[in-house]
Amino acid sequence: MNKMIKDALILFAITLVSGLGLGAVYNVTSQARAQQEQKTKNAAYQAVFDGADHFDEYKINDSDQKKIADYIKKMDTDEVKANGASDINADINEIMEAKDKDNNVLGYVITVTDNEAYDGKIQFSVGIKEDGTVNGISFLSISETPGLGMRAKEDSYKNQFNDKKVDYFKYSKTGASEDNEIDAMSGATITTNATTNGVNAAIFCFKYITGGAE
Repeated sequence: MNKMIKDALILFAITLVSGLGLGAVYNVTSQARAQQEQKTKNAAYQAVFDGADHFDEYKINDSDQKKIADYIKKMDTDEVKANGASDINADINEIMEAKDKDNNVLGYVITVTDNEAYDGKIQFSVGIKEDGTVNGISFLSISETPGLGMRAKEDSYKNQFNDKKVDYFKYSKTGASEDNEIDAMSGATITTNATTNGVNAAIFCFKYITGGAE
């Protein structure tokens, strides 16, 4: 009996030490991951709003989140989907105010996760000036097919959204001919659809927070 108790105590001690060690490692690595994620976000903010001095969070609560989602759904009309795009299935993750050195708001950086990419999800930030002009997009997370959907990260594709003031974007498989059209990536319509819908979600979110819902 004494041996059984002794063995149990030894096993407990080993488990306790191991657990504490794993906990310490997790805390150290989680802090490092958080720092790296924030560094990636900051780089994305600057990429889509290089004229800003700093960025402050535009706070929204759960109620606001739902209202924004409902507004995006409302704005996702048949006209927006006329090119064959699917319903927007995207989440607004974060809204940042882009400000100058005097703390004046220059526009917004809206981070979106679209849930209908070929690999499941893509996340990117969209910079939008106060007048509604899209500065551009910067990817935070994308794992599409190499040589196909991953071409979304190339300037030749993502720069099509730059410096455009439009109500929404659509894509064309036969060549863009309107201001709000972009050329779809050959062989990667699903990724094209996901990025276009994600940018549209950001535009509609911008409209909502700047009074478009009134």
